[in-house]
Amino acid sequence: MAHLVLALDIAGTPVRWIDIEKAICLHVAGRVAWELGATSVTFRGGTNRCTGLPSVASTTSIIAVRGREFRGDRSASISLSRDRLFSRDHNVCAYCGGHFVDTDLTIEHVTPESRGGGNQWENIVTACRSCNQRKANRTPEEANMPLLYLPYRPNRWEGMILRNRRILADQMDFLLTGVPKTSRLVGL
Repeated sequence: MAHLVLALDIAGTPVRWIDIEKAICLHVAGRVAWELGATSVTFRGGTNRCTGLPSVASTTSIIAVRGREFRGDRSASISLSRDRLFSRDHNVCAYCGGHFVDTDLTIEHVTPESRGGGNQWENIVTACRSCNQRKANRTPEEANMPLLYLPYRPNRWEGMILRNRRILADQMDFLLTGVPKTSRLVGL
């Protein structure tokens, strides 16, 4: 499976991951404003009928694209998913600190849903099954189970890291420039 290309708006805000073929099409259409990255992929096509030269198109691992569909919305929310939550929390239980495989983890509401706790980033942590059952329908204070880390909403840059498991080194270096120093994703 080939790597994905990080597509930015022309201001340098990450917008989405795209496949290499889409990136090549954007280059050929003249929509790439600028590019970064050490990793480059070249596609070779047929021979141009007029010039007799072979057609060649290249892309790097990070491109900035002109156009409405590639305008970055800095306020866009990163959707919550099980995989993204476990990645954000490094598969570490927020109560006992143990490191677990995905199948041994649960999504834990810090403030239980029955007590008005919502299903949002700021109220959800990763917990092992044992701690989740022990805490039950109580707050961490009531269960005498203090949190080892606080839940938080990832910013756009962190969200791009959480969306792709196969990030190239140059892409990760770029994305980490927009990640707060306090983020648990620093040091991945």
